Amino acid sequence: MAQTIRKIGIVGAGQMGNGIAHVCSLAGMPVVMHDASADRMKAALATISGNMARDVSRQRLKDEDRQTALKRISTVDSFEGLSDCDLVIEAATEKEEVKRKIFTDLCPALKPEALVATNTSSISITRLAASTDRPEKFIGIHFMNPVPRMELVEVIRGIATNDATFETSKAFVLKLGKRIAVSEDFPAFIVNRILLPMINEAIYTLYEGVGNVEAIDTAMRLGAHHPMGPLELADFIGLDTCLSVMQVLHEGLADSKYRPCPLLVKYVEAGWLGRKAQRGFYDYRGEKPVPTR
Repeated sequence: MAQTIRKIGIVGAGQMGNGIAHVCSLAGMPVVMHDASADRMKAALATISGNMARDVSRQRLKDEDRQTALKRISTVDSFEGLSDCDLVIEAATEKEEVKRKIFTDLCPALKPEALVATNTSSISITRLAASTDRPEKFIGIHFMNPVPRMELVEVIRGIATNDATFETSKAFVLKLGKRIAVSEDFPAFIVNRILLPMINEAIYTLYEGVGNVEAIDTAMRLGAHHPMGPLELADFIGLDTCLSVMQVLHEGLADSKYRPCPLLVKYVEAGWLGRKAQRGFYDYRGEKPVPTR
């Protein structure tokens, strides 16, 4: 039987974590955020407030609803602060060892009936569930970026996820006003299994000199009606995240078509991770973005 989700815990206050907190608070749920960095939690609250203020100025949101929603979000400096949450969503960096360590440390602090979810975009739900004390209450709830704008959430069961957890998670996602795509637990699920190889292919197209950054992005924007070109999108996602998803696909499916482009590897090694680092396939340090190749 599905449970009622009243209070949400979020581990990780980065771009995805603050986006999830944003939509949960607007849907009327109290949210408790935890991050290893106090500065990141502070920045997350400022980002949420700013994003909601922008929605008020565009008349998508009433100011009193913004103020009420912001009051629903609090931060805690330890996992113990999440002890009364009904659902805790992990939204940490896309590295399996980091996520597994979080679940090992988090679960003892939670009440026995609490559900645990991961926002991973590519890692096996079954494997992550095995690092918890409740694999049957563990599920993948993968939000798209930016969370407040994107309509879709992928819901992914691990091999042990029970029906009640699945039904409860679907009801939670619908309460947020999102649409659901149910995916099987295969590397990168649905969206990233299709999207990331396309981005990787765009990087190969650049690497092989078929077109420059501007030509490739213009071609896909105007020739395939994509809202942004694949290299601009890669910068938005973060080149480190793109690389880690391609590595998960390559290792998990053992097919050479998923081999990360050497140019992507080189950019990540240089620390040119896209928008968040001010440089990727575009340089964001000036008035407007300038292609770096």
